[in-house]
Amino acid sequence: MRHTTRTEFTALREKAGMTIAQAAELLDVSMRTARRYEDGESQPRRLELKALERISQQGMKEPSIRFRFIDLFAGIGGLRLGFESIGGHCAFTCEWDPHSQKTYTLNYRDNHEIGGDVREYSQDPSKVPEHDVLLAGFPCQPFSIAGVSKKNALGRPHGFLCDTQGTLFFDTAQIIAHHRPVAFVLENVKNLERHDSGRTFATIMNVLTNELGYHVQHRVISSEAWVPQKRERVFIVGFREPTDFDFKSLVIPDAKNGPKLGSILEPHEDVDPKYTLTPRLWEYLQNYKAKHQSKGNGFGFSLFGPNDVTRTLSARYYKDGSEILVEQPGKRPRRLTPLECARLMGFDRGDRRFRITVSDTQAYRQFGNAVVVPVVEFVARAMQRHIMSAVRKAEHEPAIMANIRSVTRPDKMPIIANG
Repeated sequence: MRHTTRTEFTALREKAGMTIAQAAELLDVSMRTARRYEDGESQPRRLELKALERISQQGMKEPSIRFRFIDLFAGIGGLRLGFESIGGHCAFTCEWDPHSQKTYTLNYRDNHEIGGDVREYSQDPSKVPEHDVLLAGFPCQPFSIAGVSKKNALGRPHGFLCDTQGTLFFDTAQIIAHHRPVAFVLENVKNLERHDSGRTFATIMNVLTNELGYHVQHRVISSEAWVPQKRERVFIVGFREPTDFDFKSLVIPDAKNGPKLGSILEPHEDVDPKYTLTPRLWEYLQNYKAKHQSKGNGFGFSLFGPNDVTRTLSARYYKDGSEILVEQPGKRPRRLTPLECARLMGFDRGDRRFRITVSDTQAYRQFGNAVVVPVVEFVARAMQRHIMSAVRKAEHEPAIMANIRSVTRPDKMPIIANG
């Protein structure tokens, strides 16, 4: 049976940035032996530990790696890209969806397997490697306007009453409570602030500030300064120790100077005709919009040209593409292609290329659930100086950190423990 306590072998292997297979090759042992070391079923020789320690120390001296972070509810890695841009090293990834795991694995050369259900790790946070920064785009469905409306219609609970996704914030909090990273960044839909008349957000802030003791700030940021899409998301930033980081004072670039849709569109001749709406679907969408306009409602498709900024790309885009249809002179409009979605979300940008091998349906879902990468890069750059200062300070206070972890107990977090 696998042991849940992290062994010295595991700690040194992860610090060295090596997979189990790489560690086995380095030590000239079989994979079976390496896994026994990993699980604590067998003890490595002292010389083997010293070899791993030597490699880990060399890795920590690498100037391009300034701090370690973990990527929870990772999706396809938008938060990761933002914090890698300031020198961070991803030490752990958790994402339950197998299709997102496939895209994530394809685009990031990792030294670790992707974890699945986060609840496995919140129940035993020692399975999560040590880290300086925690990143989590915890699922937003229970808090979004669309998600709440759907669950109300079905007579189902939402927010913290939901027995599935609504509790995942608490799993994140359990990991923060155990590891006490120097900083964290949480991301969610703008509506999180207003959900349940603000009580949901107040509960989140209470847990982070009063129960976990972090210095927390938040801000809603819209993406049209960086990409041709209006996508508003709330970012919650917390530091374990006081800093002079001031989220509200950050100057957002002027959206008027932001890019327009034409900058991310593929050449017309390169777009597969399958992305053009069928006559039947186009007729249906037009009739649907006309019906609601006659009632004074604004429901229906949205059509955009090369000089426009689009609405928010959603995970339902695969159904009919109606929220962002692209004008085509003399023809029916078309959906965005997956590559254009990657550009619209800032994944495929400049010299950075993003590989997509999943079906169009899965690609639309993944980009619709993602974060806009250049927005995260903006937040990461703003935090960079404060993160590095906190990391340097923490390196000189190992005894204090050990004491903090030793007194962190579930009974000190009644809201987290009881949900």
